[in-house]
Amino acid sequence: MASFIVYGDSSGQVTVAAPAAAGTNTITFPAETGTLVTTASTTMPNTIAWDTTVKTSGFTAVAYGGYFCNTTSAAFTVTLPATPTRGQFVVIVDYAGTAGTNNITIGNNGSNINGVAGNASISTNRQGLTLTYIDATQGWLASSNVYATSFNTSYNMSFLLSAGGGAGGGGWSGGGGGAGGLVTGTTTLLKTTTYTVTVGGGGTGPGGNGSNSTFSGVTTAVGGGGGITDNSGAAGNNGGSGGGGGYNSGSGGTATPGQGNNGGYGSGWDGGAGTVTGGGGGGAGSAGVNGVFSNAGDGGNGSASSITGTPATYAGGGGAGGATGAAAPGGPGTPGVSGGNGGIGPSVSGTAGVANTGGGGGGFGRNSGTGSNGGSGVVIISVPTSSYPGTTTGSPTVTTSGSNTILRYTGSGTYTA
Repeated sequence: MASFIVYGDSSGQVTVAAPAAAGTNTITFPAETGTLVTTASTTMPNTIAWDTTVKTSGFTAVAYGGYFCNTTSAAFTVTLPATPTRGQFVVIVDYAGTAGTNNITIGNNGSNINGVAGNASISTNRQGLTLTYIDATQGWLASSNVYATSFNTSYNMSFLLSAGGGAGGGGWSGGGGGAGGLVTGTTTLLKTTTYTVTVGGGGTGPGGNGSNSTFSGVTTAVGGGGGITDNSGAAGNNGGSGGGGGYNSGSGGTATPGQGNNGGYGSGWDGGAGTVTGGGGGGAGSAGVNGVFSNAGDGGNGSASSITGTPATYAGGGGAGGATGAAAPGGPGTPGVSGGNGGIGPSVSGTAGVANTGGGGGGFGRNSGTGSNGGSGVVIISVPTSSYPGTTTGSPTVTTSGSNTILRYTGSGTYTA
């Protein structure tokens, strides 16, 4: 049990010695007569109040607290105090030497960390870190850090990824190419970390699949190629969006859940009347349309996004080819078109999917031609301008929209957060 010692010296000075333990301690002096009363609480400014219970899951720290964090089983978050005052600090230690595998996230809880409005991460084994609050501008600063290079602040950003679109099918009345898989969302990036950007190419006709696009652990599925037909009833390929089936009842390709839609079916055999058609390629916004006699299937709708600050359509399906009838448009969207139009009639090719939208290519009309190529993919990231470091490779197009900096990658490269 802690105690206070009161003693005097020859000068007449009286000294009160406090216990060497964490706690905010109060001494209440009595009136002229009475007994001295002392009380003690659990926090003493500028002294670490070590919590000797090892933490194995997320919790909210208190000012002046010291914590041993064990991430052997799983990563978790230590949330900093919500209303800190200048000079308060928190100490966090990697107890088991596992933070390099299962990071300890430090939640900012509304305050900056190292001047950034984002969380931080301990990602080196056996790291010990002290964060001290200074003011609203810089927030919590690393006042001591065993491995300074491993302490990264982070920030949130938005992204749009489209894989390359599938090519349209060839032969007679080929199916439209399916759009490349489309994924949008948000993620957290660690500052000073380099992220690889891969932009998928469009599929090559007839009926080739597109290629994947990737960024920060997200991978989009390839656009499925359209069915290639010569009285075979070929199915469209599976993908982010499925390719359309060829005529003679070719089935549409199956889409990847959350990234697109299925391709449409090709028409049945008409006994040689020359009215057969393919099915439209699936798009991010809707499935490809089934082909019926004299009416080739339209490509499925693309999906509109304003991530760049300007509305545009991505991942529309390719229109199917047909022996006769009206041309099948590629995946319409609002605004713009992403998928290529299907070709109609002898020796008529469709059009290619729109480059850097992941659009599917149009199917070939008739007389055993080659379907049109799919459009290449794209990777677009939107980061807070206040956090943008300007370090990239691959020559992305850089613009701004409001408080964000937008990077549009049409070829592979890197982004250093």
